[in-house]
Amino acid sequence: MREHKGKRLCITGMPTAGKSTLTRKLAEETGGIGLFLDDFREELASDERYRKWVNFYIDQDLEIYYTTTDPEDQWRNLTTQSEALWPAFLEMMDSYAEETRPVIFECVNLLPHLVTRDTPFPCVVLIGRTYEETLERNRKEPRWGSTERELELNSRSFFYVERPKYLDEGKKSNCPVFETPDEAYETALGLLR
Repeated sequence: MREHKGKRLCITGMPTAGKSTLTRKLAEETGGIGLFLDDFREELASDERYRKWVNFYIDQDLEIYYTTTDPEDQWRNLTTQSEALWPAFLEMMDSYAEETRPVIFECVNLLPHLVTRDTPFPCVVLIGRTYEETLERNRKEPRWGSTERELELNSRSFFYVERPKYLDEGKKSNCPVFETPDEAYETALGLLR
């Protein structure tokens, strides 16, 4: 990875935890750029190297996946997806090396162990506060699925499977972990200044 001219920050964590909210707020406050790598991920579907992992969840029957896939295997799948997409994300990050403004990279797939292993950038992890808040945010902006049953299964996995794993990864990688974007704001802002 090339040396970057401006400050950089990675924001990761479970879906619905407020990563995008924090990214937008930080970009506005610092005059920086918020780069939502989930949007970029969709473009990767046309690349044979990444198609399988971009479409991994889309290609699953949500109810069958969540009711037959062990929680450890669910996390293993997310980790494998993240590692498979990582070269493309590194390339996208590197394309901002000449940018002097702060750049905030946001995505579920920016797992702390990948960020700390392969970039010099600090990383903040958001894990959400309660299952009820997770479900409510998922209802407002569904990540995967549309029926109430699917949204509940999805939200349970986010909160009870992914949340503890992101917490553990954050701690092991020495990345600050927060439940909400408001709690993370001052620390994240400090990392960009």
